[in-house]
Amino acid sequence: MDYLWTPWRYAYVSGIEKPAECIFCAAAKANDDAKWFIVYRGEFCFIILNAFPYTPGHVMIVPYAHLDELRKLPSAAANEIMALSQRMEAALRELYHPDGINLGMNIGKAAGAGIAGHLHMHVLPRWVADANFVSVVCETRILPETLEETWRRMTKALNSSE
Repeated sequence: MDYLWTPWRYAYVSGIEKPAECIFCAAAKANDDAKWFIVYRGEFCFIILNAFPYTPGHVMIVPYAHLDELRKLPSAAANEIMALSQRMEAALRELYHPDGINLGMNIGKAAGAGIAGHLHMHVLPRWVADANFVSVVCETRILPETLEETWRRMTKALNSSE
């Protein structure tokens, strides 16, 4: 068996490096949606661009309440997450014409949640063969538009359909 030693990752896996405040809570409290890439604010949840997207249009639907488990989420917020997921699906199909849509939650660090303490739903467009050799071999994503352009397009689409 081969071993790959990565001592620089100790701070991450041991939990030593923790941000002072939850990034989602900071974004929700801020009054600058463009800076934080918030594309829509609902009553119980908001929609924010993923700062490290898999594909252009990758968003997260985040409840304002700082909760770490789906079972703790009040029914009204859970219903709004699903309603906003449907709305995002429609917006993504209109804006990006994808071949499919990924929708899902990673609840807890072991499940792959990058921000494990604050529940969120990922919604992202997908295309046949969008994981090309650059992503697979070089661990690099190629995105055809900036986050600023994605924010502008999505904000316009989501806020004009109300």
